[in-house]
Amino acid sequence: MTTLTTAPLAPLLERLFAEDDAASAAVTAAMADLSEEEQARLMRSKTAYLDFYGRLRDVPLAVSRETGALLYMLARGCGARTIVEFGTSFGISTLHLAAALRDNGGGRLITSEFESAKVARARENMVAGGLIDLVEIREGDALQTLGIDLPETIDLLLLDGAKALYPAILSLVESRLRPGALIIADDADYSPSYLARVRSPAEGYLSTPFAEDVELSMRLG
Repeated sequence: MTTLTTAPLAPLLERLFAEDDAASAAVTAAMADLSEEEQARLMRSKTAYLDFYGRLRDVPLAVSRETGALLYMLARGCGARTIVEFGTSFGISTLHLAAALRDNGGGRLITSEFESAKVARARENMVAGGLIDLVEIREGDALQTLGIDLPETIDLLLLDGAKALYPAILSLVESRLRPGALIIADDADYSPSYLARVRSPAEGYLSTPFAEDVELSMRLG
């Protein structure tokens, strides 16, 4: 038995995923006036992403069930004790990672979210899942919140916020990534410069696309 598959977390995640499934209509409505090309442009922009995510402030924007399970398994498998996450939203990915920390014997998860309403929802979910003691939710621009007071070594980094900021967030934490540290980037296709960086061994990474929407990378020694 694991924290992930037992109460209180398992039923909480089932409810949150069901809510995310039901929110697809809200996403469609929020994006109704934007073409697919314009949506992609906003996601790739280093400034206009604020408008894009502002439209979705009430939507979970959760990882898939499969990606959630993958996050848990990767964090458990590498024995993670220190995790940094960019893009909390309602905290579904955070719950999976914090569950792995619990089952690894404890640790610290630092996550950042700039929408205050989402911070409040995520904190409620951490409490409901019995994992709040492992999680520090930092509210604000991740370029500031993740630029200070990080662990000396980081075992795992999850990138799941504004795609255009992936390279900048990686730069903030790169010096603290231990050899063998894992980096998981969701929807990284929207950040070509990030992909070029992590797919280059000369930059100190080994990387491969995983499933439909995940880039899995490892920091080389």
